[in-house]
Amino acid sequence: MEFKLDEDLVRFAVDYALSRGAKYAEARLQRDATKSYIIRNGIPEAVGISEEVGIGIRVLVDGSLGFASTDKWNDKEAIKSVIDDAIKIAKAHKLGDETFTEEPSYIAKVFIEPKINPENIDSSEKFNLLMELDKTIQTAHEKAKYPNRFMNIRETLMQKIFANSDGTLIVSATPRIAFFVFFVAAANGGFDTRFIERGEARGWEAIKDWKLEELLKEEAQSLARVLIEGKEPPEGVVDVVLGPEVSGLSAHEAVGHPYEADRILGREGAQAGESFVDPDMLGMKVGNEVLTVIDDPTIPNSYGFYLYDDEGVKARPRFLIRNGVITEFLHNRETAAKFGVKSNAAARASAYDREPIVRMANTYILPGDMTFDELIEDIKLGVYIRTFGEWNIDDLRYNMRFVGKEAWLIENGELKHLVRNPILEITTPTFYKSIDAVDKNIEFYAATCGKGDPGQGVPVFVGGPNVRLRNIRVLRR
Repeated sequence: MEFKLDEDLVRFAVDYALSRGAKYAEARLQRDATKSYIIRNGIPEAVGISEEVGIGIRVLVDGSLGFASTDKWNDKEAIKSVIDDAIKIAKAHKLGDETFTEEPSYIAKVFIEPKINPENIDSSEKFNLLMELDKTIQTAHEKAKYPNRFMNIRETLMQKIFANSDGTLIVSATPRIAFFVFFVAAANGGFDTRFIERGEARGWEAIKDWKLEELLKEEAQSLARVLIEGKEPPEGVVDVVLGPEVSGLSAHEAVGHPYEADRILGREGAQAGESFVDPDMLGMKVGNEVLTVIDDPTIPNSYGFYLYDDEGVKARPRFLIRNGVITEFLHNRETAAKFGVKSNAAARASAYDREPIVRMANTYILPGDMTFDELIEDIKLGVYIRTFGEWNIDDLRYNMRFVGKEAWLIENGELKHLVRNPILEITTPTFYKSIDAVDKNIEFYAATCGKGDPGQGVPVFVGGPNVRLRNIRVLRR
């Protein structure tokens, strides 16, 4: 069935919900179309094609929220029925204390036009590219074998039309393209694995700009070199420098997630974890002045890009930590009302049949003005962890542990040699209080952030600069 971004359908849904007694109503008609091209060990395995289309309705009735959805998105009787269900759900909750912030209304269209439409690239060309990349991995290092390799190019198009009873109407179309690779390296009697992901809100031109052949050669060589040349890391209290892949993950997991207001209020406790943060920590100093952590949906071409969230609120950069001080949490209109602030447009839903919940977009530490050489020049003994292989964090996002993959000994201001599996076990407050410098480099990586029950995976950027931590305990395996 042909899909059309039909303004009349979402307006009809909102009007009907109001006529049935809703104080507030919103309707989101959404289509997600995906194509995946997969090879395993150099052999084309599958072309995956999927499409999900439907309409989700949320209502506020007598101080309680109700959400329901249907894939019969072009059937007005089905839409009426699902709105009736949403109203019944709201009344059954009997909470009586839920409300939304008042926000400006917008009429807007946000269409991203790819420079090279993936639909215009023949599937044989895509598979040929993947097979050439597979050969690049296999021949990356003469002393290593790469017995297991998996690659995937995934193209998606998300089309949405959103309307609410405040008068907002947002129409959007966002193409995304992503590349995934997982491979195993075997050398020197051992083996290790590497997973890499790239993604942007662009067209096929992104594939060309990522220079994947060069990237995979470097990463495959790096993994082999760690196995062949890696020595034991220093053990004890040393200085540590973290690369953008690691600093980005820490910003996402140990700032972004615990600063989600629904976690702070306990709503996510049974669904995706809790938070060590409480409302009284707003304004608390948690790091040095060099530390600023931003979540910004508006970065052009970013994997987590959007200009309006799934409650119709206009997006902006969110400064979660500014110069070492907690300045705001991530909010939707519901949690913002409870905190007495305005929403900062953090409501996202992964599909038409998912309720918008508080989510991140692109979370990172703000770069500084130092070079990498300046970052390490006064370190007498330390470790530079460029990439990670393992990450664990508890439900409160308080205790975390990660293991370095490509890591280097720092001695007297210079990178000396590779070290194997340096381990950091540290609390989130100690981690961020220990950061005393960040460099001016910045790199972003694509990821899929999971949250909620039923689960919702949404595209995000992680990344940032290289960061320096003083006096950190490093462990060995």
